Amino acid sequence: MKQTKIVATISDLRCDKDFIRKLFLAGMNVVRMNTAHATEEGIRRIVANVRAVSPHIGIMIDTKGPEVRSTDVKEPLHYKIGDVVKVFGRPEMDSSHDIINVTYPNITDDVKVGDDLLFDDGAIDMKVIENTGPMLVAQVQNEGDLGAHKSLNVPGEHIDLPALTEKDKRNILLAIDLDIDFIAHSFVRSAADVEAVQKILDEHHSDIKIISKIENQEGVDNIDEIIDASYGVMVARGDLGIEVPIERIPGIERRIIRKCVMKCKPVIVATQMLHTMIGNPRPTRAEVTDIANAIFYRTDALMLSGETAMGKYPLEAVQTMSRIAEQAEKDRDPENDIDPTSGKQLISQRLFLAHATIESTRRLGVKGIITDSETGQTARYLASFRGPTPIFAICYKEKTQRWLNLSYGVAAVYQKGQISNQEMFTAAVRMLKLKGYLGLNDKIAYLSGSFGEGGGTTFLEINDVRKVFDKSYQFKLPRGTETKGEQKKGKH
Repeated sequence: MKQTKIVATISDLRCDKDFIRKLFLAGMNVVRMNTAHATEEGIRRIVANVRAVSPHIGIMIDTKGPEVRSTDVKEPLHYKIGDVVKVFGRPEMDSSHDIINVTYPNITDDVKVGDDLLFDDGAIDMKVIENTGPMLVAQVQNEGDLGAHKSLNVPGEHIDLPALTEKDKRNILLAIDLDIDFIAHSFVRSAADVEAVQKILDEHHSDIKIISKIENQEGVDNIDEIIDASYGVMVARGDLGIEVPIERIPGIERRIIRKCVMKCKPVIVATQMLHTMIGNPRPTRAEVTDIANAIFYRTDALMLSGETAMGKYPLEAVQTMSRIAEQAEKDRDPENDIDPTSGKQLISQRLFLAHATIESTRRLGVKGIITDSETGQTARYLASFRGPTPIFAICYKEKTQRWLNLSYGVAAVYQKGQISNQEMFTAAVRMLKLKGYLGLNDKIAYLSGSFGEGGGTTFLEINDVRKVFDKSYQFKLPRGTETKGEQKKGKH
C-alpha cells in the first residue's frame, strides 16, 4: 500500500462519476479544481460527482490569488520568432494574434522596457521593447502557441496586486457553501495573504483548511511565517520555476519540504510530475526519478495537473504515480529521515508521544499504529515522522478523515456514532488483521487520550494482537478516563 498521497486535478469538462471512481480506485486521495478554468456550475458539478462516488475523497479548490493571466481566445494563437505583439491590461476583452489582453489593468505601471513577459509557465517569451503607457509592445522570442487564460510572469518585477480578487472572494464563498475541504491559495507572498483568506472563512464560521501555494521569490523568502499561518503548503513549481532561476528549484523544494515536516504541516509537490503523460502512455525516466526524489525528500503528497485534467492518459497517470510512490517508499534511506523533535529544547506532550510511537515500530517491532482523532492533529504528528508503518486513524468527523488525505501514511476511517474505547480499538485491530497488515503474533500501538473537553493525547499502549482478541483482555485507560459514550470526546 502506498503511503504518499495523490492529488489529481479534475476539469468540469471531464468529471463524470465513472471517471472519478476509476481515479479513486487507482490511488487518488484528493480532487483539485482549478478556478482559472472552471465555472461555478462546473465546480458544483465536480463536487456533486465526487461526493456521489465517495465521501472519503478530499476536495481542493484553487484561488487565483495575485496572478496575471491572458484573456480568452477563440482558438490557440501561433507565434513565430520576431512577431510583434501589443499587450493591454483589459480583462474584459478577448485576445487576438496581434493584441493580447491580460487580467491586470495596471500592467504598464509595473513592467519596463527590457522585461520578459513569460506566458503559459514560460512556454512563450516576449521581450518588452516599448512602454507607451496604455500598452506594452513586445517581440516574440520563441515559436509557440498561446491558449486561453494562460499565466503571465514577469521575472524580477513586483506586480502590485491584492491577495484576493473579487472572483477569489466569490469562489471562497462558493467553497464554504459546498463544504469543500481545502482552499489552495495561489501566489502566497506572506502570512498576510493567508490571513486574508482566513478572515473570510472565520466570518462565515468555516473550518476549510488553507494550503499556501509557493510560486514566487517573496513566498520563498517568507516561508516560515507562511507555514505557521497555513494548514499546509504546496511547492507549485510551475510559476516558481519562472519567478526564480530554474536551477534553484530542487533546493527550494527540498528545504520547504523539510521545514513543513519539522512543523508537522502537510506538504505537496506539484507541477509537471508526469507531464509527458498528457500525450504519451509512458513517463520519461527523468519524471520517474523526480517523483521518487520528492518522496526521498519526505513529501506528504504529489499533485497531477494537466495529466488528469485534460491529458490522454489520466487513469494511467494516477496508476503510474502510485506504482512509483510505492517503490520509492521501499527504497527510502532511513538515514535521511527528518525528526521533528530534533533541535527543540521543549516539545509538546502530543509530539513526544507521537515520537515514542514511531520509535516503537523501529525498536519493538510494532507493526500497526491506531489513533483516534477529532481534529486529525495527532495523526498529522505521527505522519511527520514518516515511519515504516501505516497509521490507522479513527475519525469522528467525515471532514477530519478527508483532511488527513494530505498526510503521509495515514489511513483514515470515519467512525459513525459513539462506542467505547475497547470496542473501537478491537474493531480497528480486527480490520487491520483482516486486511493482512497484522498477524496474531504482531505488536500493535494505540495512541489516544483522556476524554473530556481539551483532553488531548495523553497515553500510548503497546500490546500483542493475540491478547486483544483474548476474552480476558481488558482495555486499560488512565485512571478517571471515561469512554466516549459516557462523556464528550476530547479534541486531539
